[in-house]
Amino acid sequence: MKQRIIGFDLARAYAIFGMFIVNFNVVFGAYNDPSFTGKFLALFSGNSSTVFVMLAGMGLALLTNRNSYTPAEKSKLRLTVLKRAAFLFVAGLLLNILWPADILHFYGCYMFLVAFLLFIKPIYFLWIAALCTAIFHVLVVLIPFETGWDFTKLQYLDFYTPQGFLRNTFYNGWNAIFPWLAYFVLGMYLGRLNWNEGRVQRRMFVIGLFLYLAISTSQSLAQQLPLSDQASAFMQADYLPPFLPFQLSTLGFGLMLISVFMYLGNRLEANSFVKNLAATGQMTLTHYVSHVTLGMVLFAVLVDRDFTDAMALLKPVKPVYILIFSTGYFVLSHQFSKMWSKKFKNGPLETLMRKIAA
Repeated sequence: MKQRIIGFDLARAYAIFGMFIVNFNVVFGAYNDPSFTGKFLALFSGNSSTVFVMLAGMGLALLTNRNSYTPAEKSKLRLTVLKRAAFLFVAGLLLNILWPADILHFYGCYMFLVAFLLFIKPIYFLWIAALCTAIFHVLVVLIPFETGWDFTKLQYLDFYTPQGFLRNTFYNGWNAIFPWLAYFVLGMYLGRLNWNEGRVQRRMFVIGLFLYLAISTSQSLAQQLPLSDQASAFMQADYLPPFLPFQLSTLGFGLMLISVFMYLGNRLEANSFVKNLAATGQMTLTHYVSHVTLGMVLFAVLVDRDFTDAMALLKPVKPVYILIFSTGYFVLSHQFSKMWSKKFKNGPLETLMRKIAA
Protein backbone atom coordinates (compact mmCIF):
# COMPACT_ATOMS: atom_id res chain seq x y z
CA MET A 1 0.00 0.00 0.00
CA LYS A 2 2.84 2.40 0.78
CA GLN A 3 4.33 2.04 -2.69
CA ARG A 4 0.99 2.54 -4.33
CA ILE A 5 0.30 5.72 -2.39
CA ILE A 6 3.65 7.27 -3.32
CA GLY A 7 2.98 6.76 -7.04
CA PHE A 8 -0.56 8.04 -6.59
CA ASP A 9 0.66 11.20 -4.87
CA LEU A 10 3.32 11.77 -7.53
CA ALA A 11 0.53 11.73 -10.11
CA ARG A 12 -1.44 14.21 -8.00
CA ALA A 13 1.61 16.50 -7.88
CA TYR A 14 1.71 16.47 -11.68
CA ALA A 15 -2.02 17.21 -11.83
CA ILE A 16 -1.54 20.20 -9.53
CA PHE A 17 1.23 21.59 -11.74
CA GLY A 18 -0.95 21.09 -14.81
CA MET A 19 -3.89 22.82 -13.15
CA PHE A 20 -1.67 25.78 -12.31
CA ILE A 21 -0.74 26.15 -15.98
CA VAL A 22 -4.28 25.64 -17.28
CA ASN A 23 -6.03 28.01 -14.89
CA PHE A 24 -3.47 30.80 -15.15
CA ASN A 25 -3.63 30.43 -18.93
CA VAL A 26 -7.45 30.49 -18.99
CA VAL A 27 -7.58 33.78 -17.08
CA PHE A 28 -4.50 35.59 -18.40
CA GLY A 29 -3.46 33.85 -21.62
CA ALA A 30 -4.76 32.81 -25.02
CA TYR A 31 -5.55 29.18 -25.66
CA ASN A 32 -4.83 29.45 -29.41
CA ASP A 33 -1.46 31.17 -29.10
CA PRO A 34 0.57 29.87 -32.10
CA SER A 35 3.98 30.10 -30.41
CA PHE A 36 5.87 27.00 -29.27
CA THR A 37 5.30 27.90 -25.61
CA GLY A 38 1.62 28.56 -26.28
CA LYS A 39 1.22 25.14 -27.88
CA PHE A 40 3.05 23.57 -24.94
CA LEU A 41 0.63 25.17 -22.47
CA ALA A 42 -2.31 23.97 -24.57
CA LEU A 43 -1.14 20.37 -24.07
CA PHE A 44 -2.23 20.62 -20.43
CA SER A 45 -5.76 21.74 -21.29
CA GLY A 46 -8.17 18.90 -20.64
CA ASN A 47 -5.47 16.39 -19.77
CA SER A 48 -4.66 17.90 -16.38
CA SER A 49 -8.30 18.31 -15.37
CA THR A 50 -9.26 14.79 -16.36
CA VAL A 51 -6.27 13.31 -14.53
CA PHE A 52 -7.26 15.45 -11.54
CA VAL A 53 -10.76 13.92 -11.51
CA MET A 54 -9.52 10.36 -12.13
CA LEU A 55 -7.11 10.67 -9.21
CA ALA A 56 -9.93 11.95 -7.00
CA GLY A 57 -11.84 8.77 -7.78
CA MET A 58 -8.74 6.68 -7.09
CA GLY A 59 -8.29 8.41 -3.74
CA LEU A 60 -11.82 7.53 -2.71
CA ALA A 61 -11.27 3.93 -3.83
CA LEU A 62 -8.07 3.71 -1.78
CA LEU A 63 -10.00 4.96 1.25
CA THR A 64 -12.42 2.03 0.91
CA ASN A 65 -10.13 -0.64 -0.50
CA ARG A 66 -10.17 -3.41 2.11
CA ASN A 67 -11.27 -6.86 1.07
CA SER A 68 -14.19 -6.95 3.47
CA TYR A 69 -16.16 -4.62 5.73
CA THR A 70 -18.85 -5.19 8.32
CA PRO A 71 -22.20 -3.47 7.70
CA ALA A 72 -21.36 -0.98 10.48
CA GLU A 73 -18.01 -0.16 8.88
CA LYS A 74 -19.66 0.35 5.50
CA SER A 75 -22.19 2.74 7.01
CA LYS A 76 -19.45 4.68 8.78
CA LEU A 77 -17.36 5.01 5.62
CA ARG A 78 -20.39 6.05 3.57
CA LEU A 79 -21.25 8.73 6.13
CA THR A 80 -17.66 10.01 6.06
CA VAL A 81 -17.78 10.28 2.27
CA LEU A 82 -21.13 12.09 2.40
CA LYS A 83 -19.75 14.59 4.93
CA ARG A 84 -16.69 15.27 2.79
CA ALA A 85 -18.92 15.62 -0.26
CA ALA A 86 -20.96 18.26 1.58
CA PHE A 87 -17.78 20.05 2.69
CA LEU A 88 -16.38 20.20 -0.85
CA PHE A 89 -19.75 21.25 -2.32
CA VAL A 90 -20.14 24.18 0.07
CA ALA A 91 -16.47 25.16 -0.16
CA GLY A 92 -16.67 25.05 -3.95
CA LEU A 93 -19.76 27.24 -4.12
CA LEU A 94 -18.04 29.82 -1.91
CA LEU A 95 -14.94 29.65 -4.09
CA ASN A 96 -17.12 29.96 -7.19
CA ILE A 97 -17.80 33.59 -6.27
CA LEU A 98 -14.15 34.34 -7.06
CA TRP A 99 -13.35 31.48 -9.42
CA PRO A 100 -16.27 30.58 -11.78
CA ALA A 101 -14.38 27.57 -13.16
CA ASP A 102 -14.36 25.91 -9.72
CA ILE A 103 -14.20 22.13 -9.67
CA LEU A 104 -14.66 21.48 -5.93
CA HIS A 105 -18.45 21.69 -5.88
CA PHE A 106 -18.52 19.20 -8.76
CA TYR A 107 -16.29 16.93 -6.66
CA GLY A 108 -18.89 17.16 -3.94
CA CYS A 109 -21.56 16.02 -6.41
CA TYR A 110 -19.42 13.13 -7.67
CA MET A 111 -18.70 11.96 -4.13
CA PHE A 112 -22.33 12.24 -3.07
CA LEU A 113 -23.46 10.00 -5.93
CA VAL A 114 -20.61 7.51 -5.56
CA ALA A 115 -21.12 7.26 -1.78
CA PHE A 116 -23.99 4.89 -2.53
CA LEU A 117 -21.83 2.79 -4.89
CA LEU A 118 -18.67 2.39 -2.81
CA PHE A 119 -18.80 -1.36 -2.41
CA ILE A 120 -20.08 -2.55 -5.78
CA LYS A 121 -17.99 -4.80 -8.01
CA PRO A 122 -15.28 -2.83 -9.87
CA ILE A 123 -16.60 -3.85 -13.30
CA TYR A 124 -19.78 -1.87 -12.63
CA PHE A 125 -17.76 1.34 -12.51
CA LEU A 126 -16.92 0.83 -16.18
CA TRP A 127 -20.60 0.46 -17.06
CA ILE A 128 -21.48 3.59 -15.08
CA ALA A 129 -18.76 5.53 -16.93
CA ALA A 130 -20.21 4.40 -20.28
CA LEU A 131 -23.71 5.39 -19.13
CA CYS A 132 -22.56 8.88 -18.08
CA THR A 133 -20.96 9.40 -21.48
CA ALA A 134 -24.08 8.20 -23.30
CA ILE A 135 -26.38 10.45 -21.25
CA PHE A 136 -24.22 13.48 -22.05
CA HIS A 137 -24.41 12.86 -25.79
CA VAL A 138 -28.18 12.46 -25.57
CA LEU A 139 -28.41 15.77 -23.70
CA VAL A 140 -26.37 17.48 -26.43
CA VAL A 141 -29.08 16.54 -28.92
CA LEU A 142 -31.85 17.80 -26.63
CA ILE A 143 -30.25 20.98 -25.25
CA PRO A 144 -27.81 23.19 -27.21
CA PHE A 145 -24.51 23.05 -25.34
CA GLU A 146 -24.04 26.82 -25.47
CA THR A 147 -27.24 27.40 -23.45
CA GLY A 148 -26.44 29.72 -20.55
CA TRP A 149 -22.91 30.50 -21.79
CA ASP A 150 -21.25 33.70 -22.96
CA PHE A 151 -18.17 32.11 -24.48
CA THR A 152 -16.61 35.48 -25.38
CA LYS A 153 -16.11 36.09 -21.65
CA LEU A 154 -16.22 32.45 -20.50
CA GLN A 155 -19.11 33.35 -18.19
CA TYR A 156 -22.15 31.27 -17.29
CA LEU A 157 -24.93 33.83 -17.26
CA ASP A 158 -27.66 32.14 -15.19
CA PHE A 159 -25.57 30.05 -12.79
CA TYR A 160 -27.34 31.54 -9.75
CA THR A 161 -30.82 30.55 -10.87
CA PRO A 162 -32.38 27.14 -10.13
CA GLN A 163 -32.66 26.19 -13.80
CA GLY A 164 -29.19 27.48 -14.70
CA PHE A 165 -27.54 25.87 -11.69
CA LEU A 166 -29.04 22.46 -12.45
CA ARG A 167 -28.13 22.73 -16.14
CA ASN A 168 -24.58 23.77 -15.30
CA THR A 169 -24.18 21.06 -12.65
CA PHE A 170 -25.55 18.14 -14.64
CA TYR A 171 -24.81 19.04 -18.26
CA ASN A 172 -22.75 21.95 -19.55
CA GLY A 173 -20.70 23.34 -16.67
CA TRP A 174 -16.92 23.18 -16.70
CA ASN A 175 -16.89 19.71 -15.12
CA ALA A 176 -20.56 18.75 -15.14
CA ILE A 177 -21.74 15.42 -13.77
CA PHE A 178 -22.47 14.24 -17.31
CA PRO A 179 -19.98 13.26 -18.58
CA TRP A 180 -17.27 14.09 -15.99
CA LEU A 181 -18.55 11.60 -13.43
CA ALA A 182 -17.27 9.02 -15.92
CA TYR A 183 -13.67 10.02 -15.14
CA PHE A 184 -14.36 9.82 -11.41
CA VAL A 185 -15.81 6.30 -11.50
CA LEU A 186 -13.04 5.19 -13.87
CA GLY A 187 -10.67 6.41 -11.17
CA MET A 188 -12.64 4.28 -8.70
CA TYR A 189 -12.06 1.29 -10.96
CA LEU A 190 -8.34 2.05 -11.18
CA GLY A 191 -8.14 2.39 -7.41
CA ARG A 192 -9.41 -1.17 -7.06
CA LEU A 193 -6.50 -2.56 -9.11
CA ASN A 194 -3.30 -3.91 -7.59
CA TRP A 195 -0.78 -1.40 -8.89
CA ASN A 196 2.08 -3.23 -7.21
CA GLU A 197 1.84 -5.74 -10.05
CA GLY A 198 3.92 -4.90 -13.09
CA ARG A 199 1.40 -6.45 -15.45
CA VAL A 200 -1.29 -4.03 -14.23
CA GLN A 201 1.01 -1.06 -14.90
CA ARG A 202 1.89 -2.36 -18.36
CA ARG A 203 -1.69 -3.20 -19.30
CA MET A 204 -3.06 0.20 -18.30
CA PHE A 205 -0.22 1.98 -20.07
CA VAL A 206 -0.78 0.04 -23.30
CA ILE A 207 -4.54 0.66 -23.20
CA GLY A 208 -3.91 4.36 -22.61
CA LEU A 209 -1.36 4.55 -25.41
CA PHE A 210 -3.73 2.83 -27.82
CA LEU A 211 -6.62 5.19 -27.00
CA TYR A 212 -4.46 8.30 -27.21
CA LEU A 213 -2.83 7.37 -30.52
CA ALA A 214 -6.09 6.14 -32.06
CA ILE A 215 -7.92 9.38 -31.31
CA SER A 216 -4.95 11.58 -32.29
CA THR A 217 -4.69 9.75 -35.61
CA SER A 218 -8.44 9.98 -36.21
CA GLN A 219 -8.42 13.71 -35.49
CA SER A 220 -5.50 14.28 -37.85
CA LEU A 221 -7.23 12.31 -40.61
CA ALA A 222 -10.51 14.16 -39.98
CA GLN A 223 -8.78 17.45 -40.76
CA GLN A 224 -8.05 16.16 -44.26
CA LEU A 225 -11.62 15.04 -44.96
CA PRO A 226 -14.55 17.18 -46.22
CA LEU A 227 -16.58 16.77 -43.04
CA SER A 228 -19.63 18.80 -42.12
CA ASP A 229 -19.23 21.54 -39.51
CA GLN A 230 -20.99 19.37 -36.92
CA ALA A 231 -18.83 16.32 -37.61
CA SER A 232 -15.67 18.41 -37.52
CA ALA A 233 -16.71 20.03 -34.23
CA PHE A 234 -17.39 16.59 -32.78
CA MET A 235 -13.98 15.24 -33.74
CA GLN A 236 -11.95 18.31 -32.76
CA ALA A 237 -13.85 19.36 -29.60
CA ASP A 238 -11.66 20.26 -26.65
CA TYR A 239 -13.07 20.51 -23.09
CA LEU A 240 -16.18 22.50 -23.99
CA PRO A 241 -18.03 20.44 -25.10
CA PRO A 242 -16.30 17.21 -23.97
CA PHE A 243 -17.39 14.94 -26.82
CA LEU A 244 -16.39 11.28 -27.01
CA PRO A 245 -13.08 11.79 -28.89
CA PHE A 246 -11.97 14.26 -26.21
CA GLN A 247 -12.99 11.85 -23.47
CA LEU A 248 -11.16 8.88 -24.99
CA SER A 249 -8.03 10.91 -25.74
CA THR A 250 -7.79 12.38 -22.25
CA LEU A 251 -8.62 9.02 -20.70
CA GLY A 252 -5.75 7.48 -22.68
CA PHE A 253 -3.37 10.20 -21.56
CA GLY A 254 -4.48 9.75 -17.95
CA LEU A 255 -3.95 5.99 -18.03
CA MET A 256 -0.44 6.43 -19.43
CA LEU A 257 0.51 9.08 -16.91
CA ILE A 258 -0.90 7.24 -13.88
CA SER A 259 0.84 4.03 -14.97
CA VAL A 260 4.17 5.81 -15.29
CA PHE A 261 3.90 7.41 -11.87
CA MET A 262 2.83 4.14 -10.27
CA TYR A 263 5.90 2.52 -11.82
CA LEU A 264 8.15 5.30 -10.52
CA GLY A 265 6.54 5.21 -7.09
CA ASN A 266 7.19 1.49 -6.80
CA ARG A 267 10.86 1.85 -7.66
CA LEU A 268 11.85 5.18 -6.18
CA GLU A 269 9.97 5.19 -2.88
CA ALA A 270 13.20 5.69 -0.91
CA ASN A 271 14.31 8.69 -2.96
CA SER A 272 14.14 11.90 -0.89
CA PHE A 273 13.08 14.07 -3.83
CA VAL A 274 10.26 11.66 -4.68
CA LYS A 275 9.07 11.68 -1.06
CA ASN A 276 9.04 15.47 -0.99
CA LEU A 277 7.22 15.66 -4.32
CA ALA A 278 4.67 13.16 -3.03
CA ALA A 279 4.05 15.49 -0.08
CA THR A 280 2.98 18.13 -2.59
CA GLY A 281 0.44 15.73 -4.05
CA GLN A 282 -0.90 14.97 -0.59
CA MET A 283 -1.95 18.63 -0.23
CA THR A 284 -3.97 18.78 -3.43
CA LEU A 285 -6.93 20.62 -1.87
CA THR A 286 -4.71 23.23 -0.22
CA HIS A 287 -2.74 23.94 -3.39
CA TYR A 288 -5.84 24.04 -5.58
CA VAL A 289 -7.54 26.66 -3.41
CA SER A 290 -4.26 28.55 -2.96
CA HIS A 291 -3.53 29.01 -6.64
CA VAL A 292 -7.03 30.21 -7.60
CA THR A 293 -6.98 32.77 -4.78
CA LEU A 294 -3.51 33.85 -3.72
CA GLY A 295 -1.84 32.77 -6.98
CA MET A 296 -4.34 34.56 -9.22
CA VAL A 297 -4.15 37.78 -7.21
CA LEU A 298 -0.35 37.70 -7.15
CA PHE A 299 -0.08 37.15 -10.89
CA ALA A 300 -2.66 39.88 -11.57
CA VAL A 301 -0.51 42.32 -9.56
CA LEU A 302 2.66 41.26 -11.40
CA VAL A 303 1.09 41.80 -14.85
CA ASP A 304 -0.77 44.93 -13.69
CA ARG A 305 -4.33 43.71 -14.10
CA ASP A 306 -7.54 43.90 -12.12
CA PHE A 307 -10.10 41.13 -11.86
CA THR A 308 -13.02 42.26 -14.01
CA ASP A 309 -15.79 40.62 -15.97
CA ALA A 310 -13.97 41.53 -19.16
CA MET A 311 -10.61 39.91 -18.40
CA ALA A 312 -11.12 37.41 -21.21
CA LEU A 313 -11.33 40.34 -23.63
CA LEU A 314 -8.04 41.94 -22.56
CA LYS A 315 -4.77 41.47 -24.39
CA PRO A 316 -3.39 38.05 -23.39
CA VAL A 317 -0.24 37.71 -21.32
CA LYS A 318 2.61 36.05 -23.23
CA PRO A 319 2.62 32.29 -22.61
CA VAL A 320 6.28 32.29 -21.56
CA TYR A 321 5.39 34.51 -18.57
CA ILE A 322 2.52 32.19 -17.63
CA LEU A 323 4.83 29.18 -17.80
CA ILE A 324 7.50 30.88 -15.69
CA PHE A 325 5.00 32.01 -13.06
CA SER A 326 3.22 28.62 -12.96
CA THR A 327 6.54 26.82 -12.54
CA GLY A 328 7.71 29.26 -9.87
CA TYR A 329 4.43 29.00 -8.00
CA PHE A 330 4.63 25.21 -8.11
CA VAL A 331 8.18 25.30 -6.73
CA LEU A 332 7.01 27.50 -3.86
CA SER A 333 4.07 25.17 -3.25
CA HIS A 334 6.46 22.23 -3.23
CA GLN A 335 8.72 23.89 -0.68
CA PHE A 336 5.74 24.75 1.51
CA SER A 337 4.57 21.12 1.35
CA LYS A 338 8.04 19.89 2.24
CA MET A 339 8.24 22.07 5.34
CA TRP A 340 4.63 21.54 6.41
CA SER A 341 4.86 17.74 6.15
CA LYS A 342 7.74 17.69 8.63
CA LYS A 343 5.37 18.74 11.42
CA PHE A 344 1.89 17.80 10.20
CA LYS A 345 0.42 14.69 8.62
CA ASN A 346 -2.09 16.53 6.40
CA GLY A 347 -2.21 19.88 4.64
CA PRO A 348 -4.03 22.88 6.18
CA LEU A 349 -7.30 22.53 4.25
CA GLU A 350 -7.09 18.73 4.31
CA THR A 351 -6.89 18.92 8.11
CA LEU A 352 -9.87 21.28 8.24
CA MET A 353 -11.92 18.96 6.04
CA ARG A 354 -11.06 15.95 8.19
CA LYS A 355 -12.04 17.79 11.38
CA ILE A 356 -15.34 19.01 9.96
CA ALA A 357 -16.17 15.87 8.00
CA ALA A 358 -14.49 13.11 10.00
